[in-house]
Amino acid sequence: MIAKIQCLSNFSENREMRKIAFVAVLSVLTAGCSATEQRTAGTALAGAGTGAVIGGLANGSRGALVGAAIGGGTGAVVGAATSPRECWARDQWGHKMRDRNGRPVTVRC
Repeated sequence: MIAKIQCLSNFSENREMRKIAFVAVLSVLTAGCSATEQRTAGTALAGAGTGAVIGGLANGSRGALVGAAIGGGTGAVVGAATSPRECWARDQWGHKMRDRNGRPVTVRC
Protein backbone atom coordinates (compact mmCIF):
# COMPACT_ATOMS: atom_id res chain seq x y z
CA MET A 1 0.00 0.00 0.00
CA ILE A 2 2.79 2.44 0.87
CA ALA A 3 4.64 1.61 -2.34
CA LYS A 4 1.51 2.32 -4.34
CA ILE A 5 1.08 5.75 -2.74
CA GLN A 6 4.73 6.53 -3.34
CA CYS A 7 4.40 5.48 -6.97
CA LEU A 8 1.40 7.77 -7.44
CA SER A 9 3.28 10.70 -5.91
CA ASN A 10 6.18 10.10 -8.32
CA PHE A 11 3.71 10.08 -11.21
CA SER A 12 2.29 13.47 -10.28
CA GLU A 13 5.78 14.93 -9.81
CA ASN A 14 6.76 13.50 -13.19
CA ARG A 15 3.70 15.10 -14.75
CA GLU A 16 4.64 18.49 -13.30
CA MET A 17 8.17 18.14 -14.63
CA ARG A 18 6.79 17.32 -18.07
CA LYS A 19 4.69 20.49 -18.00
CA ILE A 20 7.71 22.57 -17.02
CA ALA A 21 9.81 20.96 -19.75
CA PHE A 22 7.07 21.56 -22.32
CA VAL A 23 6.84 25.25 -21.45
CA ALA A 24 10.64 25.56 -21.55
CA VAL A 25 10.82 23.96 -25.00
CA LEU A 26 8.05 26.22 -26.33
CA SER A 27 9.77 29.33 -25.01
CA VAL A 28 13.07 28.31 -26.62
CA LEU A 29 11.35 27.63 -29.94
CA THR A 30 9.55 30.97 -29.99
CA ALA A 31 12.70 32.87 -29.01
CA GLY A 32 14.02 32.43 -32.55
CA CYS A 33 10.88 33.77 -34.18
CA SER A 34 10.47 37.25 -35.55
CA ALA A 35 7.99 39.68 -34.05
CA THR A 36 5.48 38.94 -36.80
CA GLU A 37 5.70 35.18 -36.25
CA GLN A 38 5.38 35.58 -32.48
CA ARG A 39 2.34 37.80 -32.88
CA THR A 40 0.71 35.37 -35.30
CA ALA A 41 1.37 32.39 -33.03
CA GLY A 42 0.20 34.26 -29.94
CA THR A 43 -3.09 35.35 -31.44
CA ALA A 44 -3.63 31.86 -32.88
CA LEU A 45 -3.19 30.36 -29.40
CA ALA A 46 -5.49 32.94 -27.85
CA GLY A 47 -8.09 32.30 -30.55
CA ALA A 48 -7.84 28.54 -30.13
CA GLY A 49 -8.24 28.80 -26.37
CA THR A 50 -11.19 31.15 -26.61
CA GLY A 51 -12.82 29.03 -29.32
CA ALA A 52 -12.37 25.87 -27.25
CA VAL A 53 -13.97 27.44 -24.20
CA ILE A 54 -16.93 28.86 -26.12
CA GLY A 55 -17.40 25.68 -28.18
CA GLY A 56 -17.13 23.51 -25.07
CA LEU A 57 -19.77 25.54 -23.28
CA ALA A 58 -22.04 25.44 -26.29
CA ASN A 59 -21.73 21.82 -27.39
CA GLY A 60 -19.41 19.76 -25.18
CA SER A 61 -16.15 18.17 -26.29
CA ARG A 62 -16.93 18.10 -30.01
CA GLY A 63 -17.81 21.79 -29.87
CA ALA A 64 -14.54 22.47 -28.07
CA LEU A 65 -12.55 20.81 -30.86
CA VAL A 66 -14.40 22.67 -33.59
CA GLY A 67 -14.19 25.94 -31.66
CA ALA A 68 -10.45 25.51 -31.12
CA ALA A 69 -9.86 24.87 -34.81
CA ILE A 70 -11.95 27.81 -35.95
CA GLY A 71 -10.60 30.13 -33.26
CA GLY A 72 -6.99 29.16 -33.98
CA GLY A 73 -7.37 29.76 -37.69
CA THR A 74 -9.10 33.07 -37.17
CA GLY A 75 -6.52 34.14 -34.59
CA ALA A 76 -3.65 33.33 -36.95
CA VAL A 77 -5.21 35.35 -39.78
CA VAL A 78 -5.95 38.32 -37.54
CA GLY A 79 -2.47 38.19 -35.97
CA ALA A 80 -0.75 38.14 -39.34
CA ALA A 81 -2.94 40.96 -40.66
CA THR A 82 -2.38 43.25 -37.67
CA SER A 83 1.34 42.68 -37.17
CA PRO A 84 3.61 45.65 -37.83
CA ARG A 85 5.16 45.67 -41.29
CA GLU A 86 8.05 47.97 -40.49
CA CYS A 87 10.42 48.36 -37.56
CA TRP A 88 12.67 51.23 -36.61
CA ALA A 89 16.31 50.97 -37.59
CA ARG A 90 18.70 51.16 -34.66
CA ASP A 91 22.38 52.03 -34.43
CA GLN A 92 25.03 49.98 -32.67
CA TRP A 93 24.08 51.48 -29.30
CA GLY A 94 20.37 50.67 -29.72
CA HIS A 95 19.20 54.23 -30.44
CA LYS A 96 16.56 54.82 -33.09
CA MET A 97 18.10 56.11 -36.29
CA ARG A 98 16.61 59.27 -37.80
CA ASP A 99 16.98 60.87 -41.20
CA ARG A 100 18.07 64.49 -41.67
CA ASN A 101 14.48 65.69 -41.21
CA GLY A 102 14.17 63.99 -37.82
CA ARG A 103 11.87 61.19 -38.94
CA PRO A 104 12.66 57.66 -37.75
CA VAL A 105 14.26 55.40 -40.34
CA THR A 106 12.15 52.27 -40.88
CA VAL A 107 13.25 48.86 -42.08
CA ARG A 108 11.29 45.74 -42.87
CA CYS A 109 10.83 43.49 -39.83
